[in-house]
Amino acid sequence: MNDTVSTDAAWRQLHEAATAPYKKAGNFAWHFARGKLGRDPVFRGLIERGLIGERRRVVDIGCGQGLFASLLSAMAGMQAQPGRWPAAWAATPAAAEYTGIELMPKDVARAKASIGHLEPAPRFVCEDMCKAAMPACDLVVILDVLHYVDHAAQEGVLRRVHGALQPGGRLLLRVGDAASRRGFAISQWVDRTVTRIRGHRVSPTWGRSLSEWTALLQGLGFSPVQGIPMSAGTPFANVLLVADRAKESSSS
Repeated sequence: MNDTVSTDAAWRQLHEAATAPYKKAGNFAWHFARGKLGRDPVFRGLIERGLIGERRRVVDIGCGQGLFASLLSAMAGMQAQPGRWPAAWAATPAAAEYTGIELMPKDVARAKASIGHLEPAPRFVCEDMCKAAMPACDLVVILDVLHYVDHAAQEGVLRRVHGALQPGGRLLLRVGDAASRRGFAISQWVDRTVTRIRGHRVSPTWGRSLSEWTALLQGLGFSPVQGIPMSAGTPFANVLLVADRAKESSSS
């Protein structure tokens, strides 16, 4: 780590390193990666808030073209070179074991074509998140995905996530706060537009208020559950829920 490295400069380097591989999959994959990583505050927010930690076994549900896997690899590469990682940023895994679950075959194909060469090799599963097997893991990331399935299915996915997470494991879940009507409506409209651009069918969505999401997670055994606004610079009502699975007590 380095006290003199600017976090802005480090972020620009990470952005470049994480998006460059997508050139191999064509202009759409590359431009989408650059736009998503550059404009969505969640990725830099995860790093600057130290929310990833050194949790090595990662499951990314609704992974798309695997941008989070590429970012994890870019972070590991930067930390392996002395003096490049800002002291203000917590360390992340040196070699993450990554599993991405994605319903859309085109996105999985772009992921494999772009970053299938990374070491350790990311694993991509083209399957419905409601049915896909979930390996034992330390970190689960679900960004803007759960609203595509109904409330019962949402609970089913989160129950299986809790079961797959090892004690002390963490869920990073970004959702729209349906109680914020204007921001939620805007985010849903943008979501549908991007879905069409990516060549996918637009499905119905099922939202919840922030308090309802929090209660659901707590009812499934996550504790603590922290909500962090995660739509800075956008008109959306997105919130990142940081939900941990409790560590086993020494007496258990």
